[in-house]
Amino acid sequence: MAQQPAAAKKQQDLQLQYTTYKNTLQQIAQKIGDVEQEAEEHKLVLKTLDPLPADRKCFRMINGVLVERTVEDVIPALKTNAEGLKKVLNDLVKQYQNKQEELDKWKKKNNVQVVQS
Repeated sequence: MAQQPAAAKKQQDLQLQYTTYKNTLQQIAQKIGDVEQEAEEHKLVLKTLDPLPADRKCFRMINGVLVERTVEDVIPALKTNAEGLKKVLNDLVKQYQNKQEELDKWKKKNNVQVVQS
């Protein structure tokens, strides 16, 4: 009799761990999507500003404040931000892959098979 509650408890623990892994993967995937979207916006703005004269004024949102700058001032900052976003994106992808591998190893170790309902 004592064997059954222990097995049920172990199953609950495994299910909780699996849910935690899946939630973490989902959060990382959401972050990846957000960063990809932001990187795409930077790319679009750079493409738009490139053919414009360097002394033309443009506006940039910095911490929620719209500031007036010239194209010459904005392009280097945008390029720096775009490169930073690429690095962040690469790090997030590596983090996602590592977590996925960790989940796969955990599933093998605990002999877990996912049943879709």
